[in-house]
Amino acid sequence: MAQTRFRPNAFIAAFTLFNICIPQANSFILPSLIQSEKNTFALAVASPSKKKVISSVKVKEHSSPAAQFGEPLSTDVKDFNKEAIGFIKTSIFDTIFPPASSHTENPSRAYARFYALETIARMPYFSYLSVLHLYETLGWFRRANYLKLHFAESWNELHHLLIMEELGGNNEWKDRFVAQHTAFFYYWFVVSIYLVNPILAYNLNQAVEEHAFETYDKFLQENEEYLKQMEAPEVAKNYYTGGDLYLLDEMQTDLFQCDQGKIKVKEVRSSPIKIENLYDVFVAIRDDELEHARTMAFLQDQNSDIDLVKEDGDECEIDYDNISPTALMP
Repeated sequence: MAQTRFRPNAFIAAFTLFNICIPQANSFILPSLIQSEKNTFALAVASPSKKKVISSVKVKEHSSPAAQFGEPLSTDVKDFNKEAIGFIKTSIFDTIFPPASSHTENPSRAYARFYALETIARMPYFSYLSVLHLYETLGWFRRANYLKLHFAESWNELHHLLIMEELGGNNEWKDRFVAQHTAFFYYWFVVSIYLVNPILAYNLNQAVEEHAFETYDKFLQENEEYLKQMEAPEVAKNYYTGGDLYLLDEMQTDLFQCDQGKIKVKEVRSSPIKIENLYDVFVAIRDDELEHARTMAFLQDQNSDIDLVKEDGDECEIDYDNISPTALMP
């Protein structure tokens, strides 16, 4: 009989933090919340002629945060999230940082807008890392590649931020104040959402990244000629064309989806990326935002796993019947 997958709710998350603060409570609180199990989780990839189990690990390791802790979202919820993010962008963000009709009209305000965007948009990846570190500490979830992926994404967003700072986007105190304080509260908001349902957190960030892509794409279309005449910032040249492109490549993870028994592999960009002028820089940033949006969409799928890289069309099977409640106690 298939066993119910363990998903911590807000009640268990609160008691988890309580147990961190008061270690003595571990002896009588945690055992009552989580019961020990010794089942295993198996993920199999089969060739056309012979099925072979390639990963059978202890119950502390599972396919993904979405599969282990998530609840799928309805289409209505996804549509609502997208509309909510769009409303916040147009009614609040665009009011504080209005888009210039032309880049040459007020370049510093255009860069300040992108500085604020990048300061805020990188917070979810810090939130994911914080929660996943907590889960690993407690023995609930231990998959290093998810930590690596989210760190690579945060590293990518950091360089977007550094580019905007080199362009002068953080020159004014009021811009730094608004962006940094908004980022602080946004970080804790995403932590809370990720604790309750990582699929919801990924879906909200997908909507944010899609809006970021549209913002950069519109900016490129309106200012192509001007941007092609401007020199690329040094930090952009070093990041996109430098010798060490490890984290840039890691952000473009070879993701696959197990779709009706067949693997579908996501295409990724090749690196290094051409950077000859400021236009190329914003094209690269725009494409990065699209990569983030695609990755967020991928991570919402409970039939997915970033740890296995296979050929497109290979047969696959994820055995969720063998996922049991996480064993915390010996």
